[in-house]
Amino acid sequence: MNGWQEVSLGSLLTRIKDEVLIQDFEKYQRLTIRTNNKGIEIRDELEGHLIGTKNQFVVHGGQFLLSKIDAMNGAFGIVPEHVENGIITSNFWAYDVDEEKLFSKYFNYLTHTRSFQEFCIQASSGTTHRKYLREDLFLGMEIPLPPLTEQRRIVTHIESLAARVNEAQSLREEADYEAEVISVSARNQVFGELQKNIEPVRFDSIADMRLGKMLSEKSKTGLNSKPYLRNANIQWDRLDLSSVYEMDFNEDEKPTFRLKAGDILVCEGGDIGKSAIWNDELPECYYQKALHRVRVDREKTMPRFILYHIFWAAEQGHFADLKTQTTIPHLTGVKLKAYNIYLPPLDEQRRIVAYLDGLQAKVNALQELQSQSQEELDALLPSVLDRAFKGGL
Repeated sequence: MNGWQEVSLGSLLTRIKDEVLIQDFEKYQRLTIRTNNKGIEIRDELEGHLIGTKNQFVVHGGQFLLSKIDAMNGAFGIVPEHVENGIITSNFWAYDVDEEKLFSKYFNYLTHTRSFQEFCIQASSGTTHRKYLREDLFLGMEIPLPPLTEQRRIVTHIESLAARVNEAQSLREEADYEAEVISVSARNQVFGELQKNIEPVRFDSIADMRLGKMLSEKSKTGLNSKPYLRNANIQWDRLDLSSVYEMDFNEDEKPTFRLKAGDILVCEGGDIGKSAIWNDELPECYYQKALHRVRVDREKTMPRFILYHIFWAAEQGHFADLKTQTTIPHLTGVKLKAYNIYLPPLDEQRRIVAYLDGLQAKVNALQELQSQSQEELDALLPSVLDRAFKGGL
């Protein structure tokens, strides 16, 4: 690394405390520093009479800014050039960058490296929940500093790689969306045809359904405590059992609220139509009032056929008309029971389920590959940055 030096931040950064008394009828840009190296942005622009803290500090585009509280969480960056009358409180520190020695963009990328972030963690002290960066330790940190021409070359190389990573991420997101569209389109084709050719039946004519037990303090005594499912446990065609709560179910309640294999659980609020099938993932489990439990008549239909039917209904906006007119949308039991189901013979249902399951398996496999590629993309830029500041580019 010809011409590289190890130089302390204190010789490159100068702390600026440009104090200002906020004037009532002058406009100010209040800045916020996002954690996890997400940079600096203008939070809002307000007249002074709307700003509570009157003694603040002025910052300008090009300065390096950090949060003494959240530096350990990646809260630092270069102030955008379009900031004209930015203000910060004393919890933020502003520094001028010696541009004859340090290219701001080079330093900004360097702050994204694992080693820089680990140093900020080590240089922060205080209680567990309130650690502050120690400025003496921060300014004493030494960074690898090549000549300015090399700094600019490194930045150009990083930005070129970052642009390609961003493009790849955009393509991955598009592919993920297109994969999901395949499933939606297939369900629309299948159930759209059934809608044209079959007379509907009421949902409650082919299934027993009811809401779960109301959650209350009285049900948390610890007596007869059993696991139960809530809205958060239900995802689209899958169960999230990473956090399962418990409440009391007495002997009279158990037959009513205990889940059986094949039960469909439909969210009563939130994402209307979000549903999953219970398959005895736990030895014994119940459910809360935020969920509809749908138990189909197996002589007439299949759980997975009805699950796909519910998904199609949600995607086509059918449940929008069933929601009550409250501030929080929810699907009542009365209206769910009256919903129209298009029910072909069981053999046809089995064929449809096999087709949609097979298609969904391919979509899931594709999305899993895309998820792996996303993890690789997420790891690529940090790896490039680490190499860059070790002279590896």
